[in-house]
Amino acid sequence: MHTPETPNSPYEAPEGLFGLEEIRTGPAVPVPAGPLFRDSQEARRLLSVQEIHAEPGAAASLRGRQILARFPDADVLPVDSHWRIPQLHGNKGNAERWVRIKSTVLVLGERKTLTVRTNGRSADWIAPGAANGCAMACAYCYVPRRKGYANPITVFTNIERIIARLTRHATDLGPKTAPNQCDPLAWVYDIGENNDCSVDALISENTADLVHAFTRLPTAKASFATKFVNPDLLLLEPRGRTRIRFSLMPPDDSRLLDIRTSPVEQRIAAAGDFVEAGYEVHFNLSPVVIRPGWEHDWGRLLQQMDDVLPRAVKDQAAAEVIMLTHNRDLHEVNMAWHPRAEDAIWRPELQQRKRSENGSWNVRYRDGTKAAAVETVRRLVRTHAPWLPIRYAF
Repeated sequence: MHTPETPNSPYEAPEGLFGLEEIRTGPAVPVPAGPLFRDSQEARRLLSVQEIHAEPGAAASLRGRQILARFPDADVLPVDSHWRIPQLHGNKGNAERWVRIKSTVLVLGERKTLTVRTNGRSADWIAPGAANGCAMACAYCYVPRRKGYANPITVFTNIERIIARLTRHATDLGPKTAPNQCDPLAWVYDIGENNDCSVDALISENTADLVHAFTRLPTAKASFATKFVNPDLLLLEPRGRTRIRFSLMPPDDSRLLDIRTSPVEQRIAAAGDFVEAGYEVHFNLSPVVIRPGWEHDWGRLLQQMDDVLPRAVKDQAAAEVIMLTHNRDLHEVNMAWHPRAEDAIWRPELQQRKRSENGSWNVRYRDGTKAAAVETVRRLVRTHAPWLPIRYAF
């Protein structure tokens, strides 16, 4: 077994750096004293790392050493590139180990491309993410389409370069001169396009660093969607500069499709705590899956939100409506580990092929079917949650 302490290991670090309190001296925000959720049994059930594939530069970095010290019993395997790991990517046999790999395998890399892309839907800009992949296993997730047959979390350890790039970008933009549906005042940066920042906070301080960085950017705001309630995020003091978008769907759909996520009821119940802690809280009504009885179940969900959420949440909330997008390659992967999900989300009689922004072919509901469903969701929101403006529907 290769570990950071192993003599002559490529990951050997200067003496004295492997106590977590000793090495948490870089850009990370200090974690408050006391028990943390990430050290709980519940967190360990979601993420019990046994194997770490690491680029040498990532493992030798400050953030990489912190992560390796957090999982001292894991085997550490050197790799040339976080994108090219034959044991994981392109290995069809991994489809049957889909969930186990997500739980036990971690990849460390350095992000080479720091491009800030325009968006205009959920956010003004898509930030270069601090991670890729997820420990959860949503059957419709688009991220594994690029990786192929395995989609564990890849953590990018050069977080200081990511934050420096975002700081320069926001500073160069200056104040937002006209309101739009993303935000009336701030430039909004999606910091979790291909990952779930709440889960990433179980591994490292990357999420904490990003939340803290946006408190120093008066013209900008971070944003990320999540299906996981991580109480540790309540300790970060975001000061209104981070928007969390809790993704919601009817509980029966979630139990079938949102594998390893926090229960929908828990996500709704957490909204008030996050607003009180200084976050802006929005909701993703996503994905909307068309199946028998879907309208009734979405109405019940919205009514539950109206019954449960405190006024402080309702007064600042907004929503996105996102219809299901699927993919043939992901369909084939799902058939190897979760075929029941495909009964709900693979509906050729309702779906059509459509090329995505990155050039790949996805499967979406036919135009007429989708338009009618979006209007149904708008009507249900007006009926059961009239306090919830819809920022956009896609």
